Amino acid sequence: MGQLTRLFVISRVFFMVFLISGAAQGQTSPIMLPSPAAGMIEVAPDDIVAQAIQAELAPLATAFPPLLTSPRHQRVDVNRVVMDFYSHRGYRAAWSHDSDVTQLLKSLGETQVDGLDPADFRIAELAGAQTLMQSMVPTPAQRAAFDMAATHTFITALLQLRRGKVDPSRLDMHWNFDPVGVDPRADVNNFFAALDNHDVARAFAQAPPQEAIYGSLRMGLAQLRTVRDRGGWPKVAEGESLKPGMDNAAVGQLRTRLVAGGYLAPQRTPRTIYDDAVIAAVKKYQSEQYLGADGVAGAATLAALNVPVEARIDQVRVNMERARWLLYKLQGTFVIVDIAGYKVALYRDGKAIWRSRVQVGKPYRSTPVFQSEITYVTFNPTWTVPPTILVQDMLPKIRSNPGYLAANHIKVLDREGNVLDPAGVDWDNPRGLTLRQDAGAENSLGQVVIRFPNDYAIYLHDTPHRELFAKTFRATSSGCIRVENPLQLVELLFNDPVRWNAAGIQAQLANGKTENIKLPVKVPVLLAYWTVDLSNDGRVIFKPDIYGYDTAVLRGLNKPLKLPILDWQRAGSPAVVAGQNQQ
Repeated sequence: MGQLTRLFVISRVFFMVFLISGAAQGQTSPIMLPSPAAGMIEVAPDDIVAQAIQAELAPLATAFPPLLTSPRHQRVDVNRVVMDFYSHRGYRAAWSHDSDVTQLLKSLGETQVDGLDPADFRIAELAGAQTLMQSMVPTPAQRAAFDMAATHTFITALLQLRRGKVDPSRLDMHWNFDPVGVDPRADVNNFFAALDNHDVARAFAQAPPQEAIYGSLRMGLAQLRTVRDRGGWPKVAEGESLKPGMDNAAVGQLRTRLVAGGYLAPQRTPRTIYDDAVIAAVKKYQSEQYLGADGVAGAATLAALNVPVEARIDQVRVNMERARWLLYKLQGTFVIVDIAGYKVALYRDGKAIWRSRVQVGKPYRSTPVFQSEITYVTFNPTWTVPPTILVQDMLPKIRSNPGYLAANHIKVLDREGNVLDPAGVDWDNPRGLTLRQDAGAENSLGQVVIRFPNDYAIYLHDTPHRELFAKTFRATSSGCIRVENPLQLVELLFNDPVRWNAAGIQAQLANGKTENIKLPVKVPVLLAYWTVDLSNDGRVIFKPDIYGYDTAVLRGLNKPLKLPILDWQRAGSPAVVAGQNQQ
């Protein structure tokens, strides 16, 4: 996690560029690249506020390089968006109606329902300025300053609601979720059409993801805040495992906590017995929280039950931010790997038509978060041992057991691909060697590999270690995704019931040949990281943060946003007018 990558920056830039298209109905026009003069509207000679806006923005006109036609070479920030927004409307003020400002302030305050911090959006500053403008005759410079501040805040808030506040490329060097195939212009035009039609609230309603899962997260966040406002969840004493048959005060606390969480029906008379109802409730809780569902409230279960509701609120906020990063990508047919949830699903037309359990990378060999396209399938694969696994895992085994390679059907190859006798290799100082495991039942990749281009040698594959799918904790691989039912996924990916049905796939495997078969249609695949789920009854449930990614996202969400100061002093001193609102 660390260095900035280009690709998500491109997505944010691409999105912001189109904010400047169609800013006012019938009076603006999209930017026509690369000519900077195209679509410009001259300032009305009698509009002194527009002239003040133009004068204030004039220094920015040379502060940015010209917009280029290729999104990958554009450099745009909100200041540039503001500048182009006004230049394409003849610098006319956009916030001349008090009702628009009122809607803006109210909508900014309501961003908390999306897990954002309303304090980021200068609400008090803008409200105070509006009050002054209603009681005084503001100078053109003051009206201009207020208008630009409102526009800057408006754009910033909508961007955060639409694509998130935190830039994930600054957190994850692997991030490559770009906006290819997604055209934000319709959304953005709707935002500014709403402003032009004096329906600012509509722009805010349309900005966040509209998918049902996001709405469920919203409701879950509201429910958790209600729990917080009522004092939080009751605590359960830790230190001793609580087991079926026990009858004591700690079990009574456990029952109370399970009732508060919706896992146990309330009783008119408080009870302290660990009975069958408690066993069932604990198992349900454990299953939902990715804990071993044994019905015993051990250390891990008690620790999860005692996580403060404030921490769970933050966890939902973090995942709502991830939703803003990703949900716009989920269209058509695609495969999504839920890394923290140890599962994979194939979607068609927005519906999951197939699911399976998976094993993902160990915390110290984490499965990266990225997107790609599935292009082909390898049947009866061989396995070339990656250098990291060779050095860290295999060399110690080879040195301690001379028969290890033969027992696992692994050949030693030199740089030219010639097979070497393992006995003639200096395993204390191996140089220029490749280890390749033969195809077969014991191959580490199993019977099939589902391939997609990436820089990390990551793919979906079968595995001989099927016993690990029964484990609750399945971060067990070296980074690749082991799939419990990979042949079912292969059949769905080919989507050819004649040639590549179940029988056809088995026939392909039976010939024993290592073959790569290209898919007729590339299928997008997203490797994503979510630490919340939704239960069947709509309750937000929580996963372990196996890679510790939530902390950095939360830090970014909580970092105060730096917006330009609304400088009334520099804008000039207004004259006081009693009981008037002069425009």
